[in-house]
Amino acid sequence: MAEEANLEIEDASKRKKKLVIIIAAVLLVVGAVAGYFFLMGSDKSAEGLSDGHASTEEASAVNGSLAKVGSALYVAMPRPFIFNVPGSSRDRIVQISVQLLVRGAINEEIAKKHIPLIEGKLLSVFSTTSADELSTSAGKETLRFAALEKVQVALMDVEGSKVIERVLFTGFVMQ
Repeated sequence: MAEEANLEIEDASKRKKKLVIIIAAVLLVVGAVAGYFFLMGSDKSAEGLSDGHASTEEASAVNGSLAKVGSALYVAMPRPFIFNVPGSSRDRIVQISVQLLVRGAINEEIAKKHIPLIEGKLLSVFSTTSADELSTSAGKETLRFAALEKVQVALMDVEGSKVIERVLFTGFVMQ
């Protein structure tokens, strides 16, 4: 009789464990589905507008304004910039890896076509700075904005539009 009571207790605890596991699995699935719809719910409204993106990109590229419509694409510079900068105590060597943020496939192709021009402008901006300026985050931001302005002006002269939305430093080493 005592053995039957032990078996019933073991069966009850096994059932409770199974029930807890099943409830946890169901909650996990429901949470995953809810998370998916929460994060991906706005795609349907974006799909409806996607037909007008190409014509808007072309029109803004022709008008000389920066194409804010379209997906964000990144154009990587083929190699990092390595250059010397003067410092207050000694000269330093700096290596900066750069990527360019553009909007739309048209601007991506334009940026890729003019990589030598962009590299030249970036190197000229980078060579005007000092190690003391680059040692602070504010100095790095100033350099990034100066690089963006120079690249946008150069591309405006050649293509008639700014093309580049941001210059991003993806790697920064100073020795």
